[in-house]
Amino acid sequence: QQVRRWAQAAQRPAQPGQQQQVPFRDQYVISRYIDDPLLVGGKKFDLRLYVLVTSYRPLKAYMYRPGFCRFCVEQYTADVAELENIFVHLTNVAIQKNSDDYNEQHGGKWALSHLLLFIESTRGKEACNRLYSDMEGVVLHTLKAVQPVIVNDKHCFELYGFDILIDKNLRPWLLEVNASPSLATTTEEDRMLKLRLLNDVLNIVVPPKSV
Repeated sequence: QQVRRWAQAAQRPAQPGQQQQVPFRDQYVISRYIDDPLLVGGKKFDLRLYVLVTSYRPLKAYMYRPGFCRFCVEQYTADVAELENIFVHLTNVAIQKNSDDYNEQHGGKWALSHLLLFIESTRGKEACNRLYSDMEGVVLHTLKAVQPVIVNDKHCFELYGFDILIDKNLRPWLLEVNASPSLATTTEEDRMLKLRLLNDVLNIVVPPKSV
């Protein structure tokens, strides 16, 4: 309704002495803040999933199973007084590493496999499997949404970084998709994960037998 009011306001006739406004036909992306995230140890986190797309028509994509979680260093709270506390709400490593409580040993990261084990032990195996299937669904629907407008070239591929937030009901929410995800590393485990990722990507797009 608010978007509709903005559009209608932009199309109203100009008042005397005012310039006529151009009809408002822009597209909108509407987002909401998820204030009930799933917490581990009382802290908010999001997921980074890597997805390799080798074709859009037909759609052919591979999701790299060893994703990882990125944690905030401070305990989560929905208190309005802490709304601007970036160390409570923003999971970006580039932000969290500036906190005095940042742990360089694990870099505020946790393997996706550890998260799934945690969920299986606290919510059950069925809930864990359903969550993973729902995350695959998020990836699939996102790629299908842009499939008609992406230029398809059989000689090209793209590695995406999907950022997903899970709420307390184990519902995954898409935060953003990075077309050029950072492959910088902060820990030895992180380095090995991304080395294996690159190795798998190259083995798919340039199979050893084709070299």
